[in-house]
Parts: sequence; structure tokens; C-alpha cells
Amino acid sequence: MLKKTLVTIVAVIILANCTVLLYAATKPDTFRIEYATTIQAPAGEIFPYVNDLASYRLWSPWEEKDPNMKGALSGPAAGKGAVFEWQGNSAVGVGRMEILDSSAPSKVVYDLHFKEPFEGHNTAEIIIADDDGASTVTWAVYGTDPFFAKVMTVFFDREAMIVDDFKKGLAKLKSLAEK
Repeated sequence: MLKKTLVTIVAVIILANCTVLLYAATKPDTFRIEYATTIQAPAGEIFPYVNDLASYRLWSPWEEKDPNMKGALSGPAAGKGAVFEWQGNSAVGVGRMEILDSSAPSKVVYDLHFKEPFEGHNTAEIIIADDDGASTVTWAVYGTDPFFAKVMTVFFDREAMIVDDFKKGLAKLKSLAEK
């Protein structure tokens, strides 16, 4: 009886793991997550906060997740080629971001390279659409999803976590830009 019970338990565990892996394999190979808000300021007043990585730190939601985060800026002060490298606690990890494209006053595209706690390469962008003195600001991140990331999304709602950070960051950006 004990032997049958143990075999059944092992079979259920193996079947459950296979089911998770098969389900993860059906997920798309790419992802895109975005959040938008309205800021009562023209695009030209918002753009410097997203185009200058020193100013980016004023509203980044990750700065408050690790107030002791170490960061280093290199390259130009703003725009294409500006780089920010960080090293922080487990909430922010270790990584590097570089501005790949900067189109004043409407778009900044960043290359994101996460080194810890997981290796990852993604692209982020901030689009600012001016609309009669107010602006719609959309923050997005997208990239490829390796199999390990797909498995993790079976257990964690990555989109909800990222959107929560985007909401916090854009609320801080709104506060700065509307002053």
C-alpha cells in the first residue's frame, strides 16, 4: 500500500511539472507591457526628465526600492549614448541602461541589460504625445521571452509587477512636470 501511494505521489509530481513546462512552452516568445497616464504639461517640459538619466533618477520607482543603490552615469549628459549603470539590493538588482534613440520632445528608447538577479535584455521606451498643453505619456518595456522567463510567468504576474512600478514612476514624473 505504501509503495503504491509513493508511486502515485511521484507520478502526480512529474505530471504537474510536465504540465507547467508544457503550458510555459505555449506562451509567446515576445512580450510587451505598457502603461499610460496624462500629465498636465506640454511634451517639451516632460521630455528633459526622460532624456537625461540624472533627471530620470528623480522619478524612477526603483530609487525608492533601494535608497542605497549605487549608480554611475557615463557618456553624454543626455540623449543618445547616455548610460546609467546600477548596483542595488535584490529588489533592483544589477544592470545597465543606455539611451538608444532620443527624438525631442516625443520619444526616448532605452536598452536595458539586467545582470542580476536574472540575466535579461529588453528595450524600454517612453512616448510623449502632446495634446493641447497636456500630454499622454506611455512607458513600455518589451523583448524576447526565454523559456525560463515563460516558466516564471506561470507563477508570477510579471505584467502586474511592472505596471505597478510604471504607475509609481509616472506619478512621480507627473508631480515633477506639473510644478
